[in-house]
Amino acid sequence: MLFNVTKCLCILNTRDNYYQNKLRLALIGQSLFGQEVYTNLRKQGHRVVGVFTVPDRDGKADPLAVVAEKDGTPVFKFPRWRVKGKPIPEVVEAYKAVGAELNVMPFCSQFIPMNVIDHPAHGSIIYHPSILPLHRGASAINWTLIQGDKKAGFSIFWADDGLDTGPILLQRECHVEPNDTVDSLYNRFLFPEGIKAMVESVQLIADGKAPRVPQTEEGASYEGIQKKSNSKVNLAQPAEAIHNWIRGHDKVPGAWAVIDGRTVTLYGSSMLGESVPAGQPLEIEGASQPGVVTKNGLVLYGSDSKALMVKNLQFEDGKMISAAKYFSSGDTARVELTDDEKKIAEEIRDIWKGILSNVAAIEETTDFFKSGAASMDVVRLVEEIKQRCVGLQLQNEDVYMATTFQDFIQMFVRRLRGEDQEEEMVIDYATKDVNNMTVKMPWQCFINGKFEDAENGKTANTINPADGSVICKVAYASVGDVDRAVAAAKEAFEVGPWGRMNPRDRGTLLYKLADLMEEHQEELATIESIDSGAVYTLALKTHVGMSIQTFRYFAGWCDKIQGKTIPINQARPNRNLTFTKKEPLGVCAIVIPWNYPLMMLAWKSAACLAAGNTLVLKPAQVTPLSALKFAELTVKAGIPKGVINIVPGSGGMVGQRLSDHPDIRKLGFTGSTPIGKQIMKSCALSNLKKVSLELGGKSPLIIFSDCDMDKAVRMGMSSVFFNKGENCIAAGRLFVEESIHDEYIRRVLEEIKKMKVGDPLDRSTDHGPQNHKAHMDKLVEYCEVGVKEGATLVYGGKQVDRPGFFMEPTLFTDVEDHMFIAKEESFGPIMVVSKFKDGDIDGVLNRANDTEFGLASGVFTRDINKAMYVSERLDAGTVFVNTYNKTDVASPFGGFKQSGFGKDLGEDALNEYLRTKAVTVEY
Repeated sequence: MLFNVTKCLCILNTRDNYYQNKLRLALIGQSLFGQEVYTNLRKQGHRVVGVFTVPDRDGKADPLAVVAEKDGTPVFKFPRWRVKGKPIPEVVEAYKAVGAELNVMPFCSQFIPMNVIDHPAHGSIIYHPSILPLHRGASAINWTLIQGDKKAGFSIFWADDGLDTGPILLQRECHVEPNDTVDSLYNRFLFPEGIKAMVESVQLIADGKAPRVPQTEEGASYEGIQKKSNSKVNLAQPAEAIHNWIRGHDKVPGAWAVIDGRTVTLYGSSMLGESVPAGQPLEIEGASQPGVVTKNGLVLYGSDSKALMVKNLQFEDGKMISAAKYFSSGDTARVELTDDEKKIAEEIRDIWKGILSNVAAIEETTDFFKSGAASMDVVRLVEEIKQRCVGLQLQNEDVYMATTFQDFIQMFVRRLRGEDQEEEMVIDYATKDVNNMTVKMPWQCFINGKFEDAENGKTANTINPADGSVICKVAYASVGDVDRAVAAAKEAFEVGPWGRMNPRDRGTLLYKLADLMEEHQEELATIESIDSGAVYTLALKTHVGMSIQTFRYFAGWCDKIQGKTIPINQARPNRNLTFTKKEPLGVCAIVIPWNYPLMMLAWKSAACLAAGNTLVLKPAQVTPLSALKFAELTVKAGIPKGVINIVPGSGGMVGQRLSDHPDIRKLGFTGSTPIGKQIMKSCALSNLKKVSLELGGKSPLIIFSDCDMDKAVRMGMSSVFFNKGENCIAAGRLFVEESIHDEYIRRVLEEIKKMKVGDPLDRSTDHGPQNHKAHMDKLVEYCEVGVKEGATLVYGGKQVDRPGFFMEPTLFTDVEDHMFIAKEESFGPIMVVSKFKDGDIDGVLNRANDTEFGLASGVFTRDINKAMYVSERLDAGTVFVNTYNKTDVASPFGGFKQSGFGKDLGEDALNEYLRTKAVTVEY
């Protein structure tokens, strides 16, 4: 008890000290950034004694002024602090009168006199959006991108009489993504992290711990302010330099070129790979060769003949269009409004008026932006209209493309009528005549209900492991594609029909999807077979069959997700009701492996969707085809656009971005333990997103002498060789009781020799090819290590001498506990057998549990007491008794220890994609 009291006193003393170290602050700056810094400093207990910001613009106060005035903080709106280089005395006196101990200057755009900078006891600190001394000056973010810097960041420094040259107090860095713009870099890192850093810096000063690190002149640079007049694109340079120039000016001030004698501003640049879509040529002044207007945008070529893609174009009158519509951007026939539509139009006019309060009247020709609207006003307009018209799909970009009131209403009415809806889905299939059918395979990214090329145009080959041939090229998604997919999923969750749908209706759609999968099961199984090497009969029964069962199982759960009422202590005479609600998490990411491409998709996404979430899924890079075929079926099933998005690509790029993305609330992963650890770390550092991991295994199978030998041989074979050993719960090590060991090995060897290795589409094949060459090579190396360590190679151990990636079914005996093959997972058709002494139950249990993995395990014995004893003590998420590989959609599946945590399948899986909210009502 004394310890607890002492601990409490320590906490109280620390808290008192925390509240003592606070400062009187003057905030000199503007914008939403300044507003957030102000709000957070006040939350931390600092006293803001004065706010100094810019005068109202078009009758609208700066956001910093708005929030400060609401709080009753003195606000000063000086148009300037100096005249002809000299401080204005009355301005300086007004400042000094507030009695600040520190000046905090977030994004201050005015020149502040030095007698103001140096006046407080602690001086002044300034936020600057670059890693000083690099990019001193007002256009630092622009130049970070224009110069192609790989790192961006910000500095908080002590103000001096130079231009951003004062000592450094604090700096933060972030990686620059290939298609970052000023907006994306600011919104992703510079804004949220900058606010935190400003508050941290003030506290460091209050605590007397703030450093003053002199800026070095090494690497110092100053670049001029970027304005519209000096942001013309120089097209006579390499493509990457053009791309950097455009993104460095997007959205402000906008990089421009001359097309058909008109100044055209370019937005949404991304680098292209070797593949450039076909289109219509367009002459551009100063370009080394004509641009190309394609279905995806405007392609520009650099002097090095490499290409980039521009998404949107804006003309001098402010009108913005999709670059893909350059040759078809003429006036569209105006629609006549019905009486009901006229009423809605007048409501929208009122919304415009509320935003553009400085405009006397909203006329047909009133231009949203020329009337003073800013980017935050765009968000407000879109959100207010969405509130009025629930279910309407309206994007911020739509406002930029219809800037006058009359154009906006025309666009709005067409959208309301559904006239702007996408045409019936067009798919650029890759086709293959195989397995007595023509298989039609989508190969592009699936984002927001459409198949489309990767943003950079890149593709990668997917290989048939049976012969090493290329099946087709598949889109190779970029970070930009992931961001678009997440944005689509977020919109679908927050404002689309999925989030408002009756759970029973949601279940109906999932049932329909399962029916379509069953209707296409032969095609899906064929795709699984040629892309992953799965034996066709197994693909039909398990890869596809269990996927269908999984969707049907979770479709039935949609309207059965319930909370509960909870009795709580009630302070009389009050009466209370507490109940819980199960709610979806939001946007979820799913990353699946290559051994069961469709089934792993189903195990995770069915529960995710049943819970009401939306998702972005990354299939394994080497097996993307069944996931993309599944995407096609989701459209046919009527799943709303944006609910399911599939982005094929690399784990290092796509998987990492999903882990890092701030709008993703849950990531479900199946794969290796090392990658699982990295994902968990990234998810924690990004936004503490929820994670479930199904990772590696080294599952023990214990075979006692009192087993049913026929069954133990048959199921033991299955425990290792099922799906070519590419099975997460495969028995990684068999422990066979000494008295039956030799007979067991003899009978297993007889069965191995009967196995037919060959074409996975041949119905009589038992054992198909390994998934890909790198894995095949790893298995051969695994066997070589086993031999070197002294294990007995009874059979196999080599690649089969034929085209493709076929591994001989392999059998090792005399495996000791210290050996590599006794500890490490092979993930292949390699049976590793160790013997144990007769009757030594606890000894073999200790050996079986002596692993960092805990996914599955098994025991064969006729003694039910022994079976229960062993099953209780095996440290694994699943225990099979006198069977193996017997999973079911209703039974939870997941591991212990470094095999991960969280469950797939069964009711438990739903909880991975739900959150519990407690509500207490007093009545």
